[in-house]
Amino acid sequence: MTGDKLQMTMLLDFYGDLLTDKQREYYDLYHNEDLSLSEIAENVGITRQGVHDIIVRAENTLLETERKTGLIKRFSEMQAEIARALILAEDIKRQTENEHTAAMAAQLAEVLTALKG
Repeated sequence: MTGDKLQMTMLLDFYGDLLTDKQREYYDLYHNEDLSLSEIAENVGITRQGVHDIIVRAENTLLETERKTGLIKRFSEMQAEIARALILAEDIKRQTENEHTAAMAAQLAEVLTALKG
């Protein structure tokens, strides 16, 4: 099974509704709750191989959806640009002597902070 923890969590957050309930549950238990394949198999009453197959199918669905849509990639790029704009707004606020410009930069920083989440 593939990917780092953050990537796998983001895939589930963005595209989890495309999975069956069983796929979503097993994927979450494996990637987010750190249960082993054996632990999941024991808890749900199927074989370890059955759990593995379901998780691999879920991963393939999520990865293929990201490959086609690129939403996570675009989201990450937007977050990076918002962070960059926030730094620029803070720099303007600090470096300006004009109170009106400083107030506008502060408002811009607030908006960017809200967008960044």
